[in-house]
Amino acid sequence: MAELRHSASMGNRASGGSSPIKRDDPSAPFVSAGGADGGGRDRDRDRDKDPHRSPFASSVLHLPPPIRSLLALEDPRVSTSTAYRILVAFLAFLVLAGLLSLPSLWSRLNAPYLCRKEGIVLHCPRVKEPPSLWENPYSATTSWKPCAERREGGISDLPSENETNGYIFIHAEGGLNQQRIAICNAVAVAKIMGATLILPVLKQDQIWKDQTKFEDIFDVDHFIEYLKDDVRIVRDIPEWFADKAELFTSIRRTVKNIPKYASADFYIDNVLPRIKEKKIMALKPFVDRLGYDNVPPEINRLRCRVNYHALKFLPEIEEMAEKLAARMRNRTGNVNPYMALHLRFEKGMVGLSFCDFVGTREEKAMMATYRQKEWPRRYKNGSHLWQLALQKRKEGRCPLEPGEVAVILRAMGYPKETQIYVASGQVYGGKNRMAPLRNMFPNLVTKEELASKEEIDHFRKHVTSLAALDFLVCLKSDVFVMTHGGNFAKLIIGARRYMGHRLKSIKPDKGLMSKSFGDPYMGWASFVEDVVITHHTRTGLPEETFPNYDIWENPLTACMCRA
Repeated sequence: MAELRHSASMGNRASGGSSPIKRDDPSAPFVSAGGADGGGRDRDRDRDKDPHRSPFASSVLHLPPPIRSLLALEDPRVSTSTAYRILVAFLAFLVLAGLLSLPSLWSRLNAPYLCRKEGIVLHCPRVKEPPSLWENPYSATTSWKPCAERREGGISDLPSENETNGYIFIHAEGGLNQQRIAICNAVAVAKIMGATLILPVLKQDQIWKDQTKFEDIFDVDHFIEYLKDDVRIVRDIPEWFADKAELFTSIRRTVKNIPKYASADFYIDNVLPRIKEKKIMALKPFVDRLGYDNVPPEINRLRCRVNYHALKFLPEIEEMAEKLAARMRNRTGNVNPYMALHLRFEKGMVGLSFCDFVGTREEKAMMATYRQKEWPRRYKNGSHLWQLALQKRKEGRCPLEPGEVAVILRAMGYPKETQIYVASGQVYGGKNRMAPLRNMFPNLVTKEELASKEEIDHFRKHVTSLAALDFLVCLKSDVFVMTHGGNFAKLIIGARRYMGHRLKSIKPDKGLMSKSFGDPYMGWASFVEDVVITHHTRTGLPEETFPNYDIWENPLTACMCRA
């Protein structure tokens, strides 16, 4: 028994390591792993119990052995585990991946945000001019021609004056282009009902505050003569109608229940009986009171005939517009193409859009007050407007700012030397707002800068005459660019489609541009590629008219034929 206890005691001393192995003992490196781990755990416990060791050091000691080995806290000769090898391989992979992605990351972090801005000046890199910069790249692929003009020698189906169903009278409201659309619709409605049209009155608009008469802006003789085989038109109310004032004021002489985009059948069933009864009736309001896909094709063709052939401006307006267009093409001493830019950024348009724009706190506060005063029902308490503004910008329903227009044009390839005619009202924000555009394209002029004071003053008596000059100079341009919707841009693009396919008209994709402008990581090269690809086909070619789409911007289906 004593011998067994003694042998056990000797075994315990040998396994317990009471006689420590010398460091120079050649058998030391071959100590079993179990003994080493047991000793390591004892040492860890001793170190953990050290009252002078810092909390950080204690926490580090609890890390896995492979990591402690990498941090030089563990002798790497002691650990040959698989986990150690996997961790080293994983870290090596991360380092390699980081080195490979470093150039891309560096270029992304240092990519210019489209253009460099210094104060109110934008500096954008030049872009190589594409060959189709001044013409429609796909014009040769289309085979359409205008076919709404009057056919000479045709047989008129117009009833005699004594057989007319009555007389209709309308007020053409709004600005020049809204009035133009109302006149075209009035001719079409008279044709539908077999009535005689009294020359429309251009109603004074609250915004334009203009009292121009039809004969002050349009050639009345040409208008009546050109449409003589389609509709009978008289200059004034018949003499046999005694109380002319009644036509303007009496409810008994007014048809007021016409819905927007009414059909031809609605006029025949609901309006014509009243005209036959009263002989003379006024139709008001008359804004957008005739549809497009719910009327016979020949009625839409008649509207195009009025718009593109019968409605001509007075000869003096046509002549002045021709002079302005010629001056645009000869500003450099040589014949050069020019661009017409319809810039919709007046205070009223900015306010009505309810979009958010760059500006100082004072500007934003003043705009909020203006909106609350002009559109109280839409403004309410103003709490919902921020989300509304973001949504409208994403959907491309906000006017483009002058600086945004400048960046888009430069991305398309238009150089600094481009001659630009600007058709615009008073730009909101004045010179500071226009500075980025004017600095990037210094050859930017308005009709007031292009004509002499005496020439312009002759047309100032009628605001509509000035709008007519802008209309014609834009119509004659080599490239037309719109920045927001509206009747002006709609009619210009439609007329250019109707008159000639080579005329380039650019309608920016404002939704995509908003997304690009809002991307803080998009560099100039990527932006240029997006702009070019997106607008390669948005150049004003005739397109098939889809249902419920008006004919003013795209007259192809109703008013054009295969060449």
